[in-house]
Amino acid sequence: MALPNCSLKVNRELLDPSFESYRLSLDSIPTYNVELDAAVAEVKLKDSLYTLDHVRAFGMYNYLHIDPWYEDSVYFVDSKGRVLNLTVTLDTALGKPCEMFRFESDPISCEGEQLCASLSLTSATWAALSDGIGNLTLLRTSKRGESLHIKWEPMFSDLAHVHSHVHTIEVLLLRVQKDPSDTKGSGFSISLEWITVDNSAGQGENEERKYGVRKMRMVKDKSVPHYAAVEPQGKGIVVASEKPFAFTDVDGLPLEEPPVEAMEVENSDPIYFWQQTEEDVTLNVRLPEGTTKDDICFKLAVDCLRVRVGDHAPLLDGQLFAPVDPEASTWTIKDDKSLEVSLQKRSKGLLWSEVILGDRRGEYLMSDEQKSQLQQRLSYLTSEDLNPNPEKDKPPCNAQELEDCDMFPEDSSTLMRFDGATLKPTHVVSLGSHHFLFSVRIDPSEMPAFCLRHDVEALLWQPRPNQDNDVWEHISTFNASKRDKKFATCAPNFSYAALCECLRRVFIYRQPSSVDTALFNRKQARQVWQVAKQQVANLDTNDPVLGFRATNERLFVLTANNLFVLKVNN
Repeated sequence: MALPNCSLKVNRELLDPSFESYRLSLDSIPTYNVELDAAVAEVKLKDSLYTLDHVRAFGMYNYLHIDPWYEDSVYFVDSKGRVLNLTVTLDTALGKPCEMFRFESDPISCEGEQLCASLSLTSATWAALSDGIGNLTLLRTSKRGESLHIKWEPMFSDLAHVHSHVHTIEVLLLRVQKDPSDTKGSGFSISLEWITVDNSAGQGENEERKYGVRKMRMVKDKSVPHYAAVEPQGKGIVVASEKPFAFTDVDGLPLEEPPVEAMEVENSDPIYFWQQTEEDVTLNVRLPEGTTKDDICFKLAVDCLRVRVGDHAPLLDGQLFAPVDPEASTWTIKDDKSLEVSLQKRSKGLLWSEVILGDRRGEYLMSDEQKSQLQQRLSYLTSEDLNPNPEKDKPPCNAQELEDCDMFPEDSSTLMRFDGATLKPTHVVSLGSHHFLFSVRIDPSEMPAFCLRHDVEALLWQPRPNQDNDVWEHISTFNASKRDKKFATCAPNFSYAALCECLRRVFIYRQPSSVDTALFNRKQARQVWQVAKQQVANLDTNDPVLGFRATNERLFVLTANNLFVLKVNN
């Protein structure tokens, strides 16, 4: 397991310490409804897919996909095996979703285990599509914003190989499969397959360029990742999960880890023992046999000590933990075996944590009186009773008073960046109690951003793999902190954040905006010129929410039989 080697740097200028709360706004949100002629291809988990990882990966799957290159254009797969698109130009004149592609075989009618069909719009002219039963298809879509009625052309699948110009696509595939070796856990293992597909094969003058899998790398773990994305040009991947991932094999061959060299550990005894009081420090240094007073070279200054025997290397040499009084300090040889040094402290009452800075060859001996004092100082941290004396200055911690954001998961989540060449982690961040909230594509030319909870705020982070010192940049802050949700997202321009419950209700949290007339805060006796509004919309359906996406102007909410469009901004 790689240890954390960096941290997330919060931009204080993006925080609002004066933020109080959201004000519920009764302003209506225009909502438009598109009835679907076929239900969404929802896959309900079978009894055999019972683990929490199955629920996270497939039970909470977002069936709606937004096009980051062309605003207000969304895609989904219906029960007829069609990839449908709805592009909004005028809210009051919404048409029916258009068919862009159809599976050759209906995934729902196939035998065996079936999962959610997933779509990834990899560029302005390409897309990757998985049918949920193990087949991956690369599609050439042309410029989607200019050709809404041109059907997509499959360029690579298990059934066909079509020639084209040289082109490379990086794809991440998630698998949750049974693991017979996992006898103590859920019995399932989680893997990410990082696949590179290109048409470099057949580069002769008369040979067709055919697409094929050029490289396949396997990453395994014991938990479904919260976030996984490939860097531009495939130089690496970024993964956020509760348990750290690690590469296991490349092109089906297991990775050969270099043998770990045994660490040389010296089992030598301490060369000196030391004790202290509030006034002095006493050292007992072990001496070679036959050492006399004339062999000792002792030098003591206010802040440094040097002890040497004959022409040998110094036994002690370095800066003292704190200043001493050389005139009041002494040394003597005891029983021809040890050198006893008494150092008089200049600052009485100061307890030393070590004698010479950085020297770990000594052993500290604590007196019984000091042990008793230390136990009394720490006694308030432990007690047989939950809260024996709550009126004390330092009452013990009461777990019942902790909020959800104070709880730490059993395994602290990590954010890791892997290099594509070495397959080793280059940047590791321990997320601790910063719960993962959602991911969103802000700029189509960059990796998706991800949102983490920091105390009661939601901070949005943008991966910057080309920046060595600031790989993850804090780009925006939301003050929404509602936890009971199914999906959450935000507008690409950060004007609002939104979340929805499993049924009906959608919550919109707008950034603080100026008001024409100042409000008066009676508690703080000050005027308020900005208000953050919260709005609630109720959808006219009893079907569960299956998809949830946001643009700068609109919210798209997908249910089994309807696609709702909420006009959030003008």
